[in-house]
Amino acid sequence: MAAFKPRRPRAGKSALPRPFRRHKMFPGEGQRDGSMGDAGSGGAPAPAERRRAARQQFLRKRGIYLLPNAFTTAALFCGFFAVVQAMNVRFEIAAIAIFVAMVLDGMDGRVARMTHTQSAFGEQFDSLSDMVSFGVAPALVMYEWILKDLGRWGWLAAFVYCSGAALRLARFNTNIGVVDKRFFQGLPSPAAAALIAGFVWLATDNRVPLKLVWLPWVAFGLTVYAGVTMVSNAPFYSGKALDVRHRVPFAAILLVVMAFVLVSSDPPLMLFGLFVLYGLSGYAFWSYLALRRRANPARSAPHD
Repeated sequence: MAAFKPRRPRAGKSALPRPFRRHKMFPGEGQRDGSMGDAGSGGAPAPAERRRAARQQFLRKRGIYLLPNAFTTAALFCGFFAVVQAMNVRFEIAAIAIFVAMVLDGMDGRVARMTHTQSAFGEQFDSLSDMVSFGVAPALVMYEWILKDLGRWGWLAAFVYCSGAALRLARFNTNIGVVDKRFFQGLPSPAAAALIAGFVWLATDNRVPLKLVWLPWVAFGLTVYAGVTMVSNAPFYSGKALDVRHRVPFAAILLVVMAFVLVSSDPPLMLFGLFVLYGLSGYAFWSYLALRRRANPARSAPHD
């Protein structure tokens, strides 16, 4: 038997590797100026680099920032948790959950500004979270606690508050950059929620009997007041003019310490009292401006 001789390659062509594998062509990869692109010779970039660049472009268009939206999600969870606890007749825990949502809601915007991670998605997500935590949750907690004893008047008061929160958030989103940022136009929804939650927490902590005749009507008046004040034009100080990065006198730290001491001495009473004063401050300042015949800084200018 004759010895096997390997097949010689044709002239001008190199031998194919064995086994022969056809390389996959990527989009955009091919001939450039008549020759195949080579990543190492200044041609088209390598497939790994192209995939990495495409992924970064996709994240810039579709991705979201994790840190500020994590705070917003936590605030949303606290609002939902408050509704669940109210259904389980744990009203004190529900009220505390609303206050925790308030703290988290105040942190997400500041974290986004400090880390330069603002986005349109974050603004919309924050508004929806506020509607649940400071619109739906306080109304349902108050209704389940005492307003349901008033029958139709009870759920009407809860609806006035819920609709007021929705209108207030919609107006706030449309008036960004129009009104003076030092003031809110109407009572902000977290402060309105603090009025409702603080009243529930104060009553349950002091074991106020629910059989009192005046208690449901006080809750009715407070709920309607908070809902109507949210859609009013009363100017409420926003605190956005304060810059925490600037130096402050030493006495400012003492004031912060005193505030912590006062709140920790009786949290339900002190928090409810502080937010009652804040809820009345807008009307007091509005009356002062009217007497001085000054323009309302929180009112948006009419559009032509």
